[in-house]
Amino acid sequence: MYSDQKLLQTLSGFVNKSAEVNGIRLHFVEGGEGEPLILIPGWPETWWAYHKVMPLLSAKYKVIVVDLRGMGSSEKPLGGYEKKNMAKDIYELIHLLNYEKVHIGGHDIGAHVAFSFAANYPEATNKLIILDTPHPDESMYQLPMLPIPGLNYTYPWWLAFNQVRELPEALLAGRMNIVIDWVFNALLKNQNSLTAFDKAVYSQAYDSPEGIRSSNGWYQAFGQDIQDMKTYNKISNPIVGIACGNSYEMLKSSLTKFATSVSMEQIEDSGHFLLSEKPQEVAALIMAFLG
Repeated sequence: MYSDQKLLQTLSGFVNKSAEVNGIRLHFVEGGEGEPLILIPGWPETWWAYHKVMPLLSAKYKVIVVDLRGMGSSEKPLGGYEKKNMAKDIYELIHLLNYEKVHIGGHDIGAHVAFSFAANYPEATNKLIILDTPHPDESMYQLPMLPIPGLNYTYPWWLAFNQVRELPEALLAGRMNIVIDWVFNALLKNQNSLTAFDKAVYSQAYDSPEGIRSSNGWYQAFGQDIQDMKTYNKISNPIVGIACGNSYEMLKSSLTKFATSVSMEQIEDSGHFLLSEKPQEVAALIMAFLG
């Protein structure tokens, strides 16, 4: 078993915590001193996704990495996976921690939640960091149902598969490592940047019927997320989008459409999992942006 406490033995200065917010229990890891910086992981990871950048960022900031509703050691309720509601989880957490305003960043599903946080709570948002993934909008309905011959991209079949209720957990409970291995093998440029140990940590986190069901809930809420996006005012808080080459134009297009103060940074020679492949570059860009 890879407990959070055992994992933290490799990260000096960080502690496990949990809090009751918005009707559920959230787990988070906290360390460092300075302005508060909330970081949120995505699928199929946990707070451990940030373990390479946490020591770098904690030299200047109070780093708080949150396991989302349904993720890792956080509670796995039957509902509430709309990103607007998950942003409320984070909003209640920062108030419980006595912060009025925070920097916030996220990767993948975590980027959806971070964006929604800034859209719904601009007064509580200082600066926003979006890593490689835009918030769902109507363009998602145009994603191809089949791989397009001759186009150099990874066909995102899991977006549809994770929409299906009950079947994924029936098929994959106890075997989630098959999906974990496939996703990382497909979306990493440098396979050595993620170890067998890392994959085992994530496989354990998602291997139960509840872990699969709740994480798929993030995807099953996309329809409501898209509708919520239509109601948001343009975000005026400063935003940096940090993306790999394959995601750069898509992220830039989304952020410049839905926000007014956007800077973009491209990470060379990396796939989707920037935090694993290029942690020093990502941390440096975040610190430069936050000042």
